[in-house]
Amino acid sequence: MAYRSFGKFVEALEQAGELKRVALPVDTDLLIAEWADREMKSPGGGKALLFEQPIVDGTKSEFPVAINTMGSRRRIAMALGRESVDEIAQEIQLILKAKPPTDLREGWSLLKQGIHLLHARPKQVKEAACQEVVHKIDNGNDFSLANLPILKCWPKDGGRFITLPNVHTRDPETGARNVGVYRMQIYDKRTAGMHWQIHKVGARHGKRYYERGERMPVAVTLGGDPVYTFAATAPLPDGLDEILFAGFLRKRSIELVRCKTIDVDVPADVDFVLEGYVQPGEMRPEGPFGDHTGFYTALEDYPVFHLTAITHRRDAVYPTTIVGVPPMEDYYLGDASVRIFLPVFKMNFPEIVDMTLPPEGVFHNLVFVSIRKQYPYQAFKIMHGLWGMGQMMFSKYIVVVDEDCDVHNTSEVLFRLCANTDPARDTTFIKNPSDSLDHAPSEQNIGSHMGFDATRKLPGENYHRPWPELLKMTEEAQRLVDALQAQTR
Repeated sequence: MAYRSFGKFVEALEQAGELKRVALPVDTDLLIAEWADREMKSPGGGKALLFEQPIVDGTKSEFPVAINTMGSRRRIAMALGRESVDEIAQEIQLILKAKPPTDLREGWSLLKQGIHLLHARPKQVKEAACQEVVHKIDNGNDFSLANLPILKCWPKDGGRFITLPNVHTRDPETGARNVGVYRMQIYDKRTAGMHWQIHKVGARHGKRYYERGERMPVAVTLGGDPVYTFAATAPLPDGLDEILFAGFLRKRSIELVRCKTIDVDVPADVDFVLEGYVQPGEMRPEGPFGDHTGFYTALEDYPVFHLTAITHRRDAVYPTTIVGVPPMEDYYLGDASVRIFLPVFKMNFPEIVDMTLPPEGVFHNLVFVSIRKQYPYQAFKIMHGLWGMGQMMFSKYIVVVDEDCDVHNTSEVLFRLCANTDPARDTTFIKNPSDSLDHAPSEQNIGSHMGFDATRKLPGENYHRPWPELLKMTEEAQRLVDALQAQTR
């Protein structure tokens, strides 16, 4: 299903018993974040929260705040209009099987073509719900970023941050669009930081405007169908449009409308649109920020976003999140991406059985992958192959286990890691690009990565003894004890 607004998604969560309403006035300075952090760390990710009276600088905001709306497996599936995200993985697998690709490039091309044909082509409209209220920023209009219930998340943050912005940019040469989620620190009523890192497409677009000496139009959307935010965070390859992907996910074409003050199209049903521009070459210190790494990221220079207009729905809901020491809401976004794109990984590496990014690894730091091992050093082939695939290049540690190990059971993976490895024989180190937010490497954006082969060892892998058999009870004994235990209840 497709949601006509973020408010409709919130209503669906409430009807499903997945939402808690908070009628009390709650300050956007740390208090909403503390409340949400407790909820996110409760079993199963807790509930979504709707704060009906957010307080900004002592004044009640006209917009309610929704947080943790995708912070469980059930809610992320609801956000994508499915019973389970595995349904989307099956749909992608069917596209890839329609004409089996011979390599990864052909596979992405086929996937793009298939997505384009399935409800994905966007439609242009002239009127939109996201422009029911229009505030052009000039000397006679006091409406500004200060009117939005933007959170200060952690005590030492450099200020308030927009944490779920969908940032729309366009390549000035090809016209190709990109939608990414880049946090935005509020500097004042009309300017904000634009935290696109060196590896991000938004930064690449900005560089091309800089080379042309032109101002870069940028639109920031908030809310609307939650598939927009998921598509903006998904690790899509270059050339696979986030708007097309979102249309595929919601099974309905996205209606786009031209912004009021800049030449950028945005989804017509979002809750807020922040229109503006980035002047290439203009930089300003951004941060600190309590990040998904569980640590504060340092003060660094980033581009500046200048506001030219704010448009919004009359019934707009402000969506936000916080990140920090896991588990947090962002884990479920990352987990869904891995599960949805697993068929693409399997297409390139048929021996892969399953893969996960456990919450302790905060996205890039830790990957567990199970394989059907057939020949010596196959685990190392998988490690190096994954390190060469898009954002997987940031993976600091990769642990490869046999197919009978449940990668979603961290305890079981750690047992195999400790039991099946000799450190000198079963590890490898490489130099690779690192996540810009990773504070551990000696140099930013460059670091070492490590792979662990925790599979059983085969002849030819410098192991010269019989490999022992894993302890496992017979199915008959298990069945008989199940029956005996049932009699004692």
